[in-house]
This record gives sequence, C-alpha cells and structure tokens, in this order.
Amino acid sequence: MSIITISRGSYSRGETIARMLAARLGYECIAREVLLEASKEFNIPEVKLVHAIHDAPSVLDRFTYGKEKYIAFIRAAILKRFLRDNVVYHGLAGHFFVPGIPHVLKVRIIADMEGRVAREMEREGISREEALRTLKKDDNERREWSQHLYGIDTWDPSLYDLVIHIGRITVEDAVQTIMQVVRLPQFQTTPASQSSLEDLALAAEVKALLVALKPDIEVSAHSGIVHIRTKVAEGEDPELIAQIMKIAKGVPEVKEIRF
Repeated sequence: MSIITISRGSYSRGETIARMLAARLGYECIAREVLLEASKEFNIPEVKLVHAIHDAPSVLDRFTYGKEKYIAFIRAAILKRFLRDNVVYHGLAGHFFVPGIPHVLKVRIIADMEGRVAREMEREGISREEALRTLKKDDNERREWSQHLYGIDTWDPSLYDLVIHIGRITVEDAVQTIMQVVRLPQFQTTPASQSSLEDLALAAEVKALLVALKPDIEVSAHSGIVHIRTKVAEGEDPELIAQIMKIAKGVPEVKEIRF
C-alpha cells in the first residue's frame, strides 16, 4: 500500500499514465476532485483555487485573501485524501505537501515539446504557434509557482524518485515501470510512515481553519499535539489567541495546543 504522485506538464501523457496506474493497482485516482472538496469545505469558489494552484505569483497576489490561504485549503484537502492510502494523484502540488513521507513514490513525467505541441493542436484545434506559446506559458507559470512558494524548481530531477521521458519509453512502459517501483519495500506504508502523514494532515487542517485569522501562522503536529507559531503568541493580542485556541480545539484529532 502506498501513494503515487505524478507531476507533469500539459500534454505530457501524465494524466493517462495516472489513470492506467490506478486502474491496474486498484488505487483511487484523484486530481481536480481535491479542489472541489476544498471549495466545499472552506466555502471558497473553485475557480479561485484553480488559479491559486496554477497561476504565476504575479496573478496570485491579486487575490483578496492571498495565495497562502488558498494553498492552505488545497494542502488540507490533498492530505486528507492521502490518509486513505492507495492513491494516485496527478497534479502540480502533490509532491510538495508530503516531505519526508516514505510511502509516497514521487514521479515526474516529461515529454518532448514537439509531441506535446502536436497533442495540443489536435485536441484544441489551434495552430502550432499558438499551441507552442500556450505550453511555454503554462510551463513558466508552474515553474514560477513552485519557486515562489517553496523555493524549488519543479524541473529539478532530485525532487523525484523516478523521472520518465515519454518518447522511446511508451505510456505502457511507464505504467509497468512505476508499478514495479511502487512495489519495492521502501515505498510500502508502515505504522510509522502513516503516523507521520497523519501529523502532516492534522497540521494542515488546523492551519486551513486558522489562516483567515493569521495568514502567516505556522502549524505543526505530533501525535495529536499541535504546535502553533505566531507573533500573537507572545501576548500581543489575548483575544486573538483565544480565537485560535477555540478554532483549533474544534478539530477532533487535536489533543493539546502549544504555542
């Protein structure tokens, strides 16, 4: 049992690979559904979440509530789904949200630009020039997004356990390869790795509930003990601290709150 995250550019066949993997492994395949769940749970229009996870930083900063809030909502929704285990997630942000979780296999799918252009031309009915321009813009926005929020480059191969170039390696080859790798012992869920994921998910849920009060709030968790770091913890605003405590205690898994 494990989790597979598929990172890919547009028209790189990553979605096809993700769906084939999920079907053959008997795993759940998720992507946009996470945004729908976050939109419903946190009462945020889905279109804003879509922009938050795809648009360049200059666009994100125009939102009233800021990118930090939208990303907090998305992170909470993704990690809640990951808790179920046996998941294939294909999307931009999945591998960012699970640092240090051993039973997550992080895969990057790449493809030659000419092949991507041909697929977009066929699907969208546009010219080669327009398809090339659109793909380059999308790639640049995704790259800027990760660099701006996390200080990392999505094209950096060291971020992934496996990088597959679709070309001579076919989609079928890629699926077979990933299936073999994900069955290795180091990618199997253990009680310790599941506990670490539960800590991440709890911290993400608490932060998503508190981020409207303090967008810069930092939350971590360990075995139900939630640690909150924010300037108001120094006693600057007792009323705000009381609000934070009340909201955080409303999460059933929270056993204790520490500042």
